[in-house]
Amino acid sequence: MTISPQLQTDLLATAHALADVARPIALRYFRGAGLNVDNKLSEGFDPVTIADREIELAMREILARRRPDDAILGEEFGVTSGTSGLTWVLDPIDGTRGFISGTPTWGVLIAVGPDSGPVLGIIDQPYTGERFIGAFGKAELLRDGTSNPITTRACNGLSKATLFTTFPEVGTPAERAAFERVRDQAQLTRYGTDCYAYALLAAGQIDLVIEAGLNSYDIQGPLALVEQAGGIVTNWQGGPAHQGGQVIAAGDKQSHAAALALLG
Repeated sequence: MTISPQLQTDLLATAHALADVARPIALRYFRGAGLNVDNKLSEGFDPVTIADREIELAMREILARRRPDDAILGEEFGVTSGTSGLTWVLDPIDGTRGFISGTPTWGVLIAVGPDSGPVLGIIDQPYTGERFIGAFGKAELLRDGTSNPITTRACNGLSKATLFTTFPEVGTPAERAAFERVRDQAQLTRYGTDCYAYALLAAGQIDLVIEAGLNSYDIQGPLALVEQAGGIVTNWQGGPAHQGGQVIAAGDKQSHAAALALLG
């Protein structure tokens, strides 16, 4: 699908409008007293809050006004069909466990693109005031009215790599064992940062993110950001990752290939 310069401008403006409307809602509830938390699961724990729902509804209202022909896939309210060939993929708060625990590693995820994958991605962290955006050939960090370009970094072998994942158990026992083969080769492994790990990867602070069991709304915003910053995002077989599942994101080809071989 060809994205004309005029359409690029409109998509960027709309994406920023979505992030702008999400920020004050998230901050109203973050670290607030008496935040009610619902569990989506009958067994286990998958939290959702009023902040998740209010943010997605507010973003959907903006899209209904500005881009009514586009489809929407949101974590909280599912699919709205469209006719333009573009789909907005929204995760109003990625990292709700961190959000309800008071850690500033959650984020608002926004992506848009055709069925083949996102062409624009945002990770917005309202509490730190950071907006990481990758789109149409560039990636940047916006903070305090200043824009700075960002890029992934090269890594001189897995023995020098910093590796992130969200959950120590990663996924199934087999997926955990595969992850641990990479972990055992890495210099440093950190846990629990949700989408913020991908922002750090795009900004050249870390080298690898490996996860499993993701949904498309978990990965599409980070995927577009990392790719526009010069990184690589695939599934564990080296194929497309925009539908979720097993995901590996790397800052360069060498670390990606080395980790992929161990995951396989």
